[in-house]
Amino acid sequence: MSHDELDPQQTLLPGIEPADDPALNAVAESILRDDPDGSRFAGAIRRSIDMLLDGQHTGRYRWDQLFKTEKAHAGTLIEINLQREFKFTDGKRMDYEIAGFEVDCKFSQTRFAWMIPPEAHNEIILGVWASDTDSIWCAGLVRARSEYLNTGGNRDAKRTLNAVGRSAVKRLFWEAPLQENLLLKLPRADIDAIFAPRSGQKRVNELFLRAQKRRVSRNVVATVAMQDDYMKRVRSNGGARSNLQPRGIVILGDYTSHGALARQLGLPVPGPGEFVSARLVRLNPDRPVVPYVSLEGERWTLAREEDAEELVPKLPTI
Repeated sequence: MSHDELDPQQTLLPGIEPADDPALNAVAESILRDDPDGSRFAGAIRRSIDMLLDGQHTGRYRWDQLFKTEKAHAGTLIEINLQREFKFTDGKRMDYEIAGFEVDCKFSQTRFAWMIPPEAHNEIILGVWASDTDSIWCAGLVRARSEYLNTGGNRDAKRTLNAVGRSAVKRLFWEAPLQENLLLKLPRADIDAIFAPRSGQKRVNELFLRAQKRRVSRNVVATVAMQDDYMKRVRSNGGARSNLQPRGIVILGDYTSHGALARQLGLPVPGPGEFVSARLVRLNPDRPVVPYVSLEGERWTLAREEDAEELVPKLPTI
């Protein structure tokens, strides 16, 4: 039976196994065809979390900094951003129509803890889970059959998957990488030092000073700067690049030339909207063979802790 011949209204009869659910399989194939490595899915989840935290205007970067009402809104944001990313058609009964079939999108902060309302029983559920702390996410499909659901439910009669239902989930992406929220990974002392200055520019300077050799996303910069012109706080001409230059610190961006320098030095390569800072020193001829780059006719390499700070040349931007 082809996808076009499937009846979008079909329901499963008792005893049919998940592998024999043509509609669910068609939805899975459609999603994987549009996003084989899950990068678009992950991007939509990252945007949803960042929108919820709204770090640029609030300085928040942790889930526990959100109000209860904001946390309850997370699933709606993810549902919206997935639809925007994949341009899913509105469903007639459920959230989306994918490959001609009704699909309800559910998000939870606990694996498999999706709350399934009565109107979604026997429908296809697109379940999403994400952990900003662990930088991972999951997504899977399951038919909300009665035998897959726990008895009882909350006051809205919403029910969760039982052990059989959890085992029946068709895993699309599982424990896949989520773009790291760097502010959740730094030591407490570094976080306190970064957010201590009253000046947004000084906070951004401190960020790139303390988060060297790590990818720093544009959203992290916005959260630290808490200003509308946060990107200006990174650039030269008064930004972190020129402020940290006398200390030998370079800030690589997503330019092709910067990516090449990062590879030469063995640093993480900045992706779109990302930065990587590192301190450089002139290469001492007596030093053992190490990776280096050529800047303004001289060889520069990654500084060791004991190396004195040196004024480093500006990086090429082309």
